[in-house]
Parts: sequence; structure tokens; C-alpha cells
Amino acid sequence: MSSYFASAVYLLCFFTSSVCALMLGRSFRRTRTRLLFWSALCFGLLALNNLLLVLDLVVLPPSIDLALPRGLVALAAVATLLFGFIWDAEE
Repeated sequence: MSSYFASAVYLLCFFTSSVCALMLGRSFRRTRTRLLFWSALCFGLLALNNLLLVLDLVVLPPSIDLALPRGLVALAAVATLLFGFIWDAEE
């Protein structure tokens, strides 16, 4: 029973970050504010991270470990947003 709850939480995190990325992307297309672009890209990478989490812990067998790719994608998401903050602060 608890594995169903964990799977549901993982999927909800994936859907939430995907919806946030889509909404930020739509706002960027409408306003052309660069910070929205970097935020949308960050949330897109976080959605990918959550998808890898679902694949790692729910779909794939325990012999396959996706911890390193998940960590690299999370690092890329944070680095993308940090780069966007720094780049927009210079102008």
C-alpha cells in the first residue's frame, strides 16, 4: 500500500514541475522576459529529473541505478537558473 503512495507522490511531482515549466514557457512567449525563460528551462530540467526518479524507483529493476543521471540533471537545473540570475543581474 505504501509503495502506491510513493509512486503517486513521484508522479505528482513530475506532473507539477511539468505544468510549471509549461506555464512559465507560455508566459515567456507572451512577455519575452528572460528570467521566465531561465525559470521555464530550470523547471523543465526538474521535470526530467522527476521523470528519471519515477523510472529509477518505480519502473526499472533495482539493478539499474539512475542516481548519477538524476544528480547531473538536478545540477544542470540549478546551474541553469543560477546562470540566468547572474546574466540578468548584469544588465
